[in-house]
Amino acid sequence: MAGKSRWADTEEDAELETKLKREKEEKKRLKTEKARKAAAVAAEEEERRKQAEAQAAAAAARQQQADGDDNDNDNNNENENDDSRPRAAKRRKLTPEGGDEYGKNGAATTTNTTTTTTGESNAKLLRFESGGWGRARSVENYDKLNDIEEGAYGWVARAREIKTGRVVALKRLKMDAGDRGGLPETGLREIQILKDCAASGEDGRRNIVELREVVVGDSDADADATAPRRRRIESVFLVLEFLEHDLKSILEDMPEPFLASEVKALLAQLAAGVAFLHDRWVLHRDLKTSNLLLNNRGRLKIADFGMARYCGDPAPPQLTPLVVTLWYRAPELLLGAREYGAAVDLWSVGCVFGELLTREPLLQGRNEVEQITRIFELCGLPTEEAWPNFRRLPNARTLRVPSKPPNAAATGSVIRARFPLLTTAGSGLLSDLLSLNPDRRPTAKQMLQHEYFRQDPKPKHEALFPTFPSKAGQERRRRRETPNAPNRGQQAADLGPLDFSGVFAGREKEEKGGGFSLRMV
Repeated sequence: MAGKSRWADTEEDAELETKLKREKEEKKRLKTEKARKAAAVAAEEEERRKQAEAQAAAAAARQQQADGDDNDNDNNNENENDDSRPRAAKRRKLTPEGGDEYGKNGAATTTNTTTTTTGESNAKLLRFESGGWGRARSVENYDKLNDIEEGAYGWVARAREIKTGRVVALKRLKMDAGDRGGLPETGLREIQILKDCAASGEDGRRNIVELREVVVGDSDADADATAPRRRRIESVFLVLEFLEHDLKSILEDMPEPFLASEVKALLAQLAAGVAFLHDRWVLHRDLKTSNLLLNNRGRLKIADFGMARYCGDPAPPQLTPLVVTLWYRAPELLLGAREYGAAVDLWSVGCVFGELLTREPLLQGRNEVEQITRIFELCGLPTEEAWPNFRRLPNARTLRVPSKPPNAAATGSVIRARFPLLTTAGSGLLSDLLSLNPDRRPTAKQMLQHEYFRQDPKPKHEALFPTFPSKAGQERRRRRETPNAPNRGQQAADLGPLDFSGVFAGREKEEKGGGFSLRMV
């Protein structure tokens, strides 16, 4: 019979464990009792404070009433003795300037006399500073340096402020053909959203491009001097902070792909910016690599809010489905959904995630039909179990999809096979972001808590990010020109007398450490 293992628990171990358990429970009980007593003491102090405030307020009210009665008696006596004396004003005179006609204690005085209304001596009025209106600065305060790009909702150029020399990005909003001196709705939304983000003091706005100001200028259509002055249309420019790069240009020009730590850093910053927007009920609706800017310090910022809008919970019933660039458009939008939410932005984040890994767009369809086909090839065919009620979407009624697709169980393996170097957690996150059912996609905050960002290698710190030549700043990668081949018949250069005696001078005097040293032979 085998003897008892020496590693087995003894009776002393069991008693010690029981003792420790009792001590732990006793500490927990004492801690709970202490917290209960502290809460009771705090409640008693709060009750005493409220009672003291109530007593003080009652005493002040009685004193004010007594003072009012005395003032009424004094006024009656004065009126009986001297009827020629003017009465005190019943209403306080207010002036736009404020401050000159008010005493330090809130008493009102007249403009020409020093007579004070005694009955209003204790009155205190709230004064609110109203915002001022004025014409925006002119775009002539900026010198244009070079064009950057032109999008669907505006033209962007690099410019320098004349007074300060600060380099900025100027975005000129496109006016609709039917506008008569007014801004398009998309432009108003973009200005409002960027101003709200800039007014927030939270750290989340660090991943949102900053709006400095809005300036105006004469548009090209106003060149006709005979046009009536009242019908002149002004161009509106957004003055934005200038960032040197966009991810699309970097991915196209970089010779090597991003490291895994760099992909995590960029994706985490993108998720933080999207979470900041969604917390403020803002849908971007056009997330793509060309709208993600990067500065030389490794900071990523979301830009181009031309398609953005505010969206509550529940979402408005009639939203436009024609949003988001085709390659980054969610399947519910392609199927004509008019009610959607933050999940459309998370699908775009998943497409950007795949593009960071492959350096090319993940789903490249030439039209809507080819785009939805490529989505089904990567993510599998939709089913009623995986995506309930998807057939109710307008464009899904004509789809011929089998009720039980043969590859329904192998959907995740397709993504894993396409990204073999991605970890299991990374492929799981990408599969969740590219889920056909929008309800199964994680939120931006849930995405930040994913295991993928906690695994090694950790996200690279911004200060350690590599730098790239700025395409927007018209910088080019420095390349050393290779020498040309010698021409036929060209004479070799005469080197002449050369002295190499000083090339290795002083090597014998070099300090030798405790390791090894190389000897020149």
